[in-house]
Amino acid sequence: MSRHVVVIGAGIVGACTAVELLRSGCRVTILEAGEAGGRQAASFGNGAWISPASIVPMSMPGLWRKVPGFLLDPLGPLTVRWTALPGLASWLMRFLKAGSSVARVERTARLLSALLADAPARHKDLADEAGAGHLIRQSGLLYAYPDRTAFEAESLAWRLRRDNGVAWSELEETELRAFEPSLGPQYRLGILVGEGAHCLDPGAYVAALVAHAVSRGARLVKAQATGFVFDAGRLSGVKVAGRETIACDTAVLAAGIGSRSLARQAGDSVPLVSERGYHVEIRDPAMTLAVPVMPSDGKMGITMTEGGQRAAGQVELAAVEAAPDWRRADVLLDHLKRAFPPLAGTVRPDSLGRWMGHRPSTPDGLPVIGRSTASADIFHAFGHGHVGLAAGPATGRIVADIVCGRAPAIPVEPYRAARFR
Repeated sequence: MSRHVVVIGAGIVGACTAVELLRSGCRVTILEAGEAGGRQAASFGNGAWISPASIVPMSMPGLWRKVPGFLLDPLGPLTVRWTALPGLASWLMRFLKAGSSVARVERTARLLSALLADAPARHKDLADEAGAGHLIRQSGLLYAYPDRTAFEAESLAWRLRRDNGVAWSELEETELRAFEPSLGPQYRLGILVGEGAHCLDPGAYVAALVAHAVSRGARLVKAQATGFVFDAGRLSGVKVAGRETIACDTAVLAAGIGSRSLARQAGDSVPLVSERGYHVEIRDPAMTLAVPVMPSDGKMGITMTEGGQRAAGQVELAAVEAAPDWRRADVLLDHLKRAFPPLAGTVRPDSLGRWMGHRPSTPDGLPVIGRSTASADIFHAFGHGHVGLAAGPATGRIVADIVCGRAPAIPVEPYRAARFR
């Protein structure tokens, strides 16, 4: 009889994992409390970038000097809610340590690159297979700077990218203006990562992958996983709120921010917090973009999606249950208008959509992938932070390989939860 795997979570990582397990001949049940690709998921509202360049960790050398400013500015690009500080103190110390030296961030970048280097091609193949190829577009990604001095101020970040095989071309002011005429005159240098891609509707894409998995024989159960059942030390089922236990011999934990408590039941205490991100989306904007753009001063991804022009970014460390601070979405909108003058005076309040979601983030900037500590039958696939969309296909392949006893193409040891002991 084939192995029966319950994949807990139908976000991008869970969806990719389900497809890969089906390819490997497993029986698959996908367990998800909400709608696949629904608004509750980080997969729904992310920046929609699929970038091999997204390997630069959040924590970099010298960041500790900025912490007081983060605490004092509730609308800065990274902020910590005072009420959450006591519970976040340990995580923040680990976070700062992870970026305390160049050697540490070089290692993190290498490990992220192993998951992201071929992400655009992996996504295109997956999307085509699921009948959603039109949602993945590989037209490049543009970083916009006021001048070369601003670009060189981020020299370590770009050196990490170059060392890991990311290529780019520079657009001087005249070229930049011709390439993206709607950009404000304050931007005079562009860095174009030609291999970058984006998704026109991340939520619809995840839903299409889950539907594809179901069409190939997966069972989709809309319910909340609450724990595990063991028999003589081996997994025998996944407990489900309000329903009977789902019998299985293997489980994959891909529940995003909801993974922490379940991982603890599998023997792993993972320091996972919500890096709350926001987006604002303008329906029927007065302009369009040739490619997605990240202005260096706004630190936000601006992308044309099927829902409109989306600006996504911000990092707010706060309790998962805390109410959204919609001023942070307004900050994104203000940056958007400054970056693109054609939007000034044309954005109607009734054309705006706002969203807040939970990036599941570890302090060292790496996801948790691999077999759990206490059970040989439970596997982790969560904690991807800012790179969940891009890293989904590689993570799914790794998990399917180790579940089925194959040696993964990417060594899994650096990503295992045991690193947090």
